[in-house]
Amino acid sequence: MEAAPFTSPSSTCKTSSISSSSSLISLSKISYRNHSPFKLKSRRNLSVRASNDDSVVTLLDYGAGNVRSVRNAIRHLGFQIKDVQTPKDILNARRLIFPGVGAFAPAMDVLNNTGMGEALCSYIQNDRPFLGICLGLQLLFESSDENGPVGGLGMIPGVVGRFDSSHGFRVPHIGWNALQITKDSEILDDIRNRHVYFVHSYRAMPSNENKEWISSTCNYGDEFIASVRRGNVHAVQFHPEKSGDVGLSVLRRFLLPKSSLTGKRTEGKASKLAKRVIACLDVRTNDEGDLVVTKGDQYDVREHAEQSKVRNLGKPVELAGQYYNDGADEVSFLNITGFRDFPLGDVPMLQVLRRASENVFVPLTVGGGIRDFTDSNGRYYSSLEVASEYFRSGADKISIGSDAVHAAEEYLKTKVKTGKSSIEQISRVYGNQAVVVSIDPRRVYLNDPSDVEFKSIKLTKPGPNGEEYAWYQCTINGGREGRPIGAYELAKAVEELGAGEILLNCIDCDGQGKGFDIDLVKMISDAVSIPVIASSGAGVSEHFSDVFSKTNASAALAAGIFHRKEMADIAFDQPLELELLYCETYNMKISNSAYLLLPSNGALGLCLRASGIQCSIMSSSLLV
Repeated sequence: MEAAPFTSPSSTCKTSSISSSSSLISLSKISYRNHSPFKLKSRRNLSVRASNDDSVVTLLDYGAGNVRSVRNAIRHLGFQIKDVQTPKDILNARRLIFPGVGAFAPAMDVLNNTGMGEALCSYIQNDRPFLGICLGLQLLFESSDENGPVGGLGMIPGVVGRFDSSHGFRVPHIGWNALQITKDSEILDDIRNRHVYFVHSYRAMPSNENKEWISSTCNYGDEFIASVRRGNVHAVQFHPEKSGDVGLSVLRRFLLPKSSLTGKRTEGKASKLAKRVIACLDVRTNDEGDLVVTKGDQYDVREHAEQSKVRNLGKPVELAGQYYNDGADEVSFLNITGFRDFPLGDVPMLQVLRRASENVFVPLTVGGGIRDFTDSNGRYYSSLEVASEYFRSGADKISIGSDAVHAAEEYLKTKVKTGKSSIEQISRVYGNQAVVVSIDPRRVYLNDPSDVEFKSIKLTKPGPNGEEYAWYQCTINGGREGRPIGAYELAKAVEELGAGEILLNCIDCDGQGKGFDIDLVKMISDAVSIPVIASSGAGVSEHFSDVFSKTNASAALAAGIFHRKEMADIAFDQPLELELLYCETYNMKISNSAYLLLPSNGALGLCLRASGIQCSIMSSSLLV
């Protein structure tokens, strides 16, 4: 049954006057202020006229975050893109996509300062085809508590609030989760029981006032609104452009609403947030000047041979595409020499992002050299400008390493948030879910925990000389320089400064293939309320189940074992809780005592995810 069209002339809509010469404003130049919604006093003659070109999609890009991924997904589906330059472009759109990325207040500033907000309200009230994504959904509500209260467009009743982390749920909500579809939505017809990708700290809640809008919900501590639909107006909290094939089906059904697009749906039960396994590609220039994927052994990336060349495991774009096709949850590029050079001059790395994002429709993270810079000509670049270029080139998240250590040290010394650190600058504009802090600690053994001022832990396995305790000293510049701060203290500080996720490495375990440092991961994941990604040391499949069963890690990252394709067989003697499911493609049942011999082409990955089990990069890792 088709949903009722939007017919609410009394909707509140925070807008400013329309000028045909208006253009979008760079986020780095606008002020961030609180808003309060107000009634639209006079609706000028805003006639809505659709373009006649069925192959053209109008895109409202207000200059924040990775909109390149949405562009690439639209082009991948065979459509052309017309960018909004003036409010008139909105009014004349045949179909409009608003991929909101970043924070609520800056986005509302852009809509108000350019006159786009009033045009957008008029377009939606005329029941024109519209798809809002993530923040593009949240802005439709009356207001948000994000750095607020901040007034929204007021099209849908309700306030956008922050997730409650008091009951152990980590904020931001990052990862693959399931939808509970509440009514016919058309664009969700191919999702049903499959996971889609979320990354957000704020959400809108169902109520009696907005229930007629809601087409699906999702559960993460509380039930929140995952999508809305009224007539031709759709919006989703998740990211279809980052949800693989199932996400592309959402975009396809919006763009081609009357076509029959898929065959029989995959049946299964996807009921909760899945653990993530992330493919990491350490990227650097080799001795011949080519950008290659390499792998370190305790951060040493050179072969232990006479010529001592940089290990070359392949080309970054090709490997990223391979891992996506094999079912990767996310792909992370770490520019391991980024601390040495000016990152905006790293054209090859930017090109890798641009090319990878053309065919990789899962989240991309990039790290290396994200900090304030002054170039050789004396020109100053803020870390926000550096990060913005990465976002524009295709990154969904940026990873900050050395600069985060310096910021945390200063914050712990002064107890003052200056707003000038890279973490604060970037999270203020793009949201904390876009900021990952990479921690590179080294284990320092102790006989007595009182010997140091930093948090230490009792080890499950004694040190080389029988030491029972250790603290984890943070390092910078690729592990080359130790700093007077522990991993525990750093993690707590960066969370307070606005980081949304922690990538937790361990120099001692890197490249050893003996498993993650469970002691370290447990200490940090218990200490913070943001997601923690375990990294360094994965060698066999059991290492993933160990870290997920023994710690509160939300994700695990690995590199070498995936590059070398060393995990063709999976055996779980004591597997995590696997729900009984039917995997249609392979006609197999998976129960709590599962032993799987996986096909070498990795195709099982996407099939298992569709059925409620989150699985890895290739055919080689199976996790809930």
